[in-house]
Amino acid sequence: MEIKQIYFVGAGGIGMAALERYYLAKGVPVAGYDRTPSELCAALEKEGAHICFEDDPEKAIPAAFRDPETTLVVYTPAIPADNRVLSYFRDGGFKVVKRAALLGEVTKGSKALCFSGTHGKTTSSSMAAHVMHLSKCGCTAFLGGVLRNYNSNYLLDPGSEYTVAEADEFDRSFHHLRPYVAVVTATDPDHLDIYGDEAGYLEGFARFTELVRPDGYLVVHTGLKLKPRPQQGVKVFSYSKDEGDFHAENVVYGQGEIRFDFIYPGGRIDGINLGVPVEINIENAVAALAACQLTGELDPDVAREAIGSFMGAKRRFEFHLKEPGRAIIDDYAHHPDELRASIRSVKKLYPGKRLTVIFQPHLYSRTKDFYREFADALSEADEVMLLPIYPARELPMPGVTSELILNEIKCDKKRLLAKEELADTIKKGNFEILLTAGAGDIADIAYRS
Repeated sequence: MEIKQIYFVGAGGIGMAALERYYLAKGVPVAGYDRTPSELCAALEKEGAHICFEDDPEKAIPAAFRDPETTLVVYTPAIPADNRVLSYFRDGGFKVVKRAALLGEVTKGSKALCFSGTHGKTTSSSMAAHVMHLSKCGCTAFLGGVLRNYNSNYLLDPGSEYTVAEADEFDRSFHHLRPYVAVVTATDPDHLDIYGDEAGYLEGFARFTELVRPDGYLVVHTGLKLKPRPQQGVKVFSYSKDEGDFHAENVVYGQGEIRFDFIYPGGRIDGINLGVPVEINIENAVAALAACQLTGELDPDVAREAIGSFMGAKRRFEFHLKEPGRAIIDDYAHHPDELRASIRSVKKLYPGKRLTVIFQPHLYSRTKDFYREFADALSEADEVMLLPIYPARELPMPGVTSELILNEIKCDKKRLLAKEELADTIKKGNFEILLTAGAGDIADIAYRS
């Protein structure tokens, strides 16, 4: 088929938005549907996309996008199968593909640096994109978070042969990619509604490692249960904060800064300062720099400049207040291990200060599978408040509520918090250190002006 225009079902998703911007920049007409308006949708409309928020094909689909011979339809798995707009296209003989399949087509035509893992992939891929963008080679990037340096989740460099992409394991989306450099940050079980059990989840990552180009590279965090299955010719490396082929040495904490030396096979880059100085970002930086170094394009001065000037992705350890002895921090952490790492990073940054965590669980299925693990992580805080579960794509499950987590939390001060109370609780609370966490709408409610 001759693609003249593309329609995106779920146009307001962060991953969808990056692809919309890519094709808008190429001069391809873009339209789409999403359930609710957002700042991102408004920005896309200003850039030339036509977006409708009614699940009604007559209203949501412009006339120019009704020809199945010239219109490609892209959807996100978060869209319900009975969505009327999506059904119109499926019933009408249109070519309908997942977002990941379209991203896969983009990566096949480039040298793609793909970052996968239960957690850490958004920050490490964003760091890598920033490094490559500042390098002579440049890059086009499709990121899972809005990079604060550019106020965008998307970078375009038509002259670069490199692409940086977040490789999302949900719904096995990352199996559409063809990496030149693949990074696996973590394989702690998640999305068990898709994979069934831990063995199925690990198999999903093993399949991802098979997709690395024969002339490419695979970088895997040390200590994972994953058994990689790379093609012949792929060079395999390990990394972590403290050990592996790529790691950090001479880590120094002090005066609100973290400084380290980056070690890679055959060399090192000394004196790197973290632009977002939290402990977990040492490891994220090592992963990002490892991928960039394997391209042969990494310049030490650029590495120092890029990691030092990196402002982080929105909702990835984002400070909303930073004063001596007081801070309000927001983080996307929505898996028990992410949440624990975030809490520990805050405590290391502010030793001796009282830490309050407000957490919004994400998905009924994830809460059912991991409520004890969430409670264990939250028990490391001094005070915990829990919002109701953010359902996203799911329908309620009988007996699965935030109270499951609450009952298992071991700190003395804990309670449930209604969404309507959140903004006032933050405004009126005399917190020393406050961490808000979760992948739902907690930040929109907590920090809207």
